[in-house]
Amino acid sequence: MTNNNSNTVKSKKTVATRAGNIITGLKANYPNTKQELTFGGGAIKITVDDAIANMQAIVDNRSAATAAKAAAKAKVAEEDAKMPTLLAFMRALVAFIKLSFGADPTALATFDVAAPKARTPMTAEEKAVAVARREATRKARGTTGPKEKAKVHGNVNATLVVTPAAPAAPAAASEPTAAPAPTATPPKA
Repeated sequence: MTNNNSNTVKSKKTVATRAGNIITGLKANYPNTKQELTFGGGAIKITVDDAIANMQAIVDNRSAATAAKAAAKAKVAEEDAKMPTLLAFMRALVAFIKLSFGADPTALATFDVAAPKARTPMTAEEKAVAVARREATRKARGTTGPKEKAKVHGNVNATLVVTPAAPAAPAAASEPTAAPAPTATPPKA
């Protein structure tokens, strides 16, 4: 909170507000705008009109800065919204340029596109190291290629045993068969 009698200033906004209040006070208390004000131990002599103009400059500068800040924020938001589409277009255009001009470094340089680097072939030693690393990685991961996978089959020995059903004996028609009595086991505690 800013005290009006204080010489300390908290922000540029409060300075502008205070300058506006000083303008109001000067107009109310010094109706003769041609009157000369002397302050600062006599070091400063200025008319009321000039004092008002100086205070108005503070207010105007703050208003312009606030408007510029809002405009800049809006432009940055607009740029952020459009940038992904524009970057995708630029990548496609660079790909087209590379396709059109191939490995011509002079032509590509005019577009600020780097020429593709020539591949340096691996030495025999580098190839041997690469093969050893690949084999070690495959062994560590337990991976195999398609030929090795084709050799692996499941080791399931399954035999199907079929037993013929015994023919049902003809039951005597005169004797009814009794169903077995249900048995119940008490639950375990």
